[in-house]
Amino acid sequence: TLYEYTSGTGANMSMVPISIGDMLGALIIIGITFALARNLPGLLEVFVLSKLNLAQGSAYATTTLLSYVIAGVGFVSTLSTLGVSWDKLQWLVAALSVGLGFGMQEIFANFISGIMILFERPVRIGDTITIGNLSGTVSKIRIRATTITDFDRKDIIVPNKTFITGQLINWSLTDTITRVTLKLGVDYGSDLDLVKELLLKAARENPRVLKEPEPHVYFLNFGESTLDHELRMHVRDLGDRNPVLDEVNRFINREFKKQHINISFRQMEVYLKNLHGQEYKLVPIEPETKTIVPMVDGKPAQEPPAAKLD
Repeated sequence: TLYEYTSGTGANMSMVPISIGDMLGALIIIGITFALARNLPGLLEVFVLSKLNLAQGSAYATTTLLSYVIAGVGFVSTLSTLGVSWDKLQWLVAALSVGLGFGMQEIFANFISGIMILFERPVRIGDTITIGNLSGTVSKIRIRATTITDFDRKDIIVPNKTFITGQLINWSLTDTITRVTLKLGVDYGSDLDLVKELLLKAARENPRVLKEPEPHVYFLNFGESTLDHELRMHVRDLGDRNPVLDEVNRFINREFKKQHINISFRQMEVYLKNLHGQEYKLVPIEPETKTIVPMVDGKPAQEPPAAKLD
């Protein structure tokens, strides 16, 4: 006998011995618990869950929760074998709960948030999400934190509490179809009907752009030096967003050159007057170098000298 503990109350109270056999039994329970928690979820996923038509992330949530249940049952069974019952632990647990609530509240908040993520499933393994200025794919959901693999293949650890209390964008929660918007401006005086026709042609001839919803072109604004248009189109997969922009932009650049349609850039004209009342107009000569030359009555002036636009 290693030690004894009291069982029952009042007249029914008795001393129960704990032997070396009981200690060995507790160690065996711990070993079985570790083995089951490590291997049973994987076996369940391979032989059962993989053959079922489950939603994305359901198998991972099921196996993770199963490992938590196995660990909890093993922990309680070990304490029971060693003679530690709930009526002896409740006051200690209550005291620890108060202390941990103040000292480790973030850890507990992240643990509870992890459980909520597995049940509520606002994010799942394989989902593409944006949270703050971070975008990537969810690769792991752990007790304290979730691992996100960004598009540069870096693993970023995000506390689970962030997903519950913060705002996030899940690009693939219900559907992977997303809209891609391309904005461009053309010169004043351009043939707007031809611009719309070419933009729609660029979208409709691209195999990545969905036929339904169909693409649309909108003339939205008279800008300072541009006529602003938007081409709105939908793609099926998130991986098509950048490739479709590249392909459509190249098509637009090529076809606009053939039709002599100019894509605008910002321009500005500045007028200066000297003390004698002469008016100087600063006209951009080379937009790349931003060199300006003063003009008087349509002719280059001697004063003020040529300047560089800051």
